[in-house]
Amino acid sequence: MLNAQASQAPNVPLRHPDRLFIGGEWVSPGSGTSIEVVSPSTENVFVRVAEAGEQDMKRAISAARLAFDCGPWPRMSHAARGGYLRQIASALSERVADTSQMWSSEMGIVHSFAYGTTQTIPGIFDYYAGLADTFPFQEAHTPTAGGETGWLVREPVGVVGAIIPWNVPIALIAYKIAPALLAGCTIVLKCSPEAPTAGYVMAEIAEAIGLPPGVLNVVTADRAVSEILVRHPDVDKITFTGSTAAGRRIASLCGERIARCTLELGGKSAAVILDDYDLATAAESISGSARLLSGQVCSSLTRIIVSRHRHDALVDALSISMSKIRVGDPFDARTEMGPLAMSRQRDRVEGLIAKGREEGAQLATGGGRPAHLDQGFYIEPTVFGNVNNDSTIAREEIFGPVLSVIPAADEQQAVEIANATIYGLNASVFTNDGDRAYAVARQLRSGTVGRNSWRTDFGIAFGGFKQSGIGREGGLEGLHPFLEVKTIVL
Repeated sequence: MLNAQASQAPNVPLRHPDRLFIGGEWVSPGSGTSIEVVSPSTENVFVRVAEAGEQDMKRAISAARLAFDCGPWPRMSHAARGGYLRQIASALSERVADTSQMWSSEMGIVHSFAYGTTQTIPGIFDYYAGLADTFPFQEAHTPTAGGETGWLVREPVGVVGAIIPWNVPIALIAYKIAPALLAGCTIVLKCSPEAPTAGYVMAEIAEAIGLPPGVLNVVTADRAVSEILVRHPDVDKITFTGSTAAGRRIASLCGERIARCTLELGGKSAAVILDDYDLATAAESISGSARLLSGQVCSSLTRIIVSRHRHDALVDALSISMSKIRVGDPFDARTEMGPLAMSRQRDRVEGLIAKGREEGAQLATGGGRPAHLDQGFYIEPTVFGNVNNDSTIAREEIFGPVLSVIPAADEQQAVEIANATIYGLNASVFTNDGDRAYAVARQLRSGTVGRNSWRTDFGIAFGGFKQSGIGREGGLEGLHPFLEVKTIVL
């Protein structure tokens, strides 16, 4: 840890990275320490940000509690809150260049992808603003057990602790705080130490548009201090995106005090390749999505299930497609995949690749560090064949560009293999027959199932079965977790 007043690199477009945003003000951390954010493509420090300590976290929670219990925000009309959301959307549109540049610098995400994704974020706030006039926050009912008039009203759940991961921070911040704000909640946004800059952008926007003090508080903290947010009795709900291991811990802590929680967790998603589908086309589609965020996507298709007699041909096709991916500087327009996010993440991926070889899987391509890159946390796009679904690389979420091809006897066994996992976040069925795709999709225990490609749709709903999470984000389904239902009988 370093002194919180450490100097910043001149190309970081943040006004107060050495402070926390609490109660509508930029405050120095009581800990007096900062967090170094290392650029994974250069291995140099990109930015230093304030580190929240125990007292800082408690101060942020108190600010959010006061704003909810005594402030104007929960008492405004939904239309008035929607107006603030539209202002946030407008301000975010003006910060696309800044936000995407920082995202690529702190996480190594290919800049063209970061820029394109960041351009879509204002639309999330505009969407939820639009629900102010259309969502049934209040519905009339005929009482069934006495009384003359019945109302079902949906009110804000209260103070929300929003815990953000490091891979897609700007989008996940939006899908958590936009519906929470519309509902009338107040928020403590806890940013990842590896990727805090999007949270700072949101804090600057909150200040610029005059969001009432304490409605949005932004801090960056490690796991120990984050646990204070989960445990605190003044926090009514936790919304978390991250690993299943961390999700289990959060769920257990919330369970102790019956706090509400939404958990978007890990995945080991299956691509089921049916016999009528062209293997080269499937390989191009799967490898194209496997390189997104360097494979650091919870819903990525990483278990590729195919009929045994077509296994070798698919491994060859995937090896050709994956080996063509251009790995390098995320700011180079020719680059198709950047580095992994941090050194420990590369260590983990390398360790699991070694485990795959040790357990007998066939390494078809990749598996090492790119020979032309001697700096940065890079890994080669990797394909394993003849993977046993009970093996480590088929069970554990690798969170890197590593594909496991698993042979199946027939379509029925392919579905059984796809479902034989603790996860259930995403899946895809590759077939030319739409009816067959739907029939197989209904058999897959997964929160999303696509056809002929990796697909997710936050505009409808995103979330998982089994240990991939609890609840949904995005669309109308993403608003419900921030509301409590009250029945009034008059």
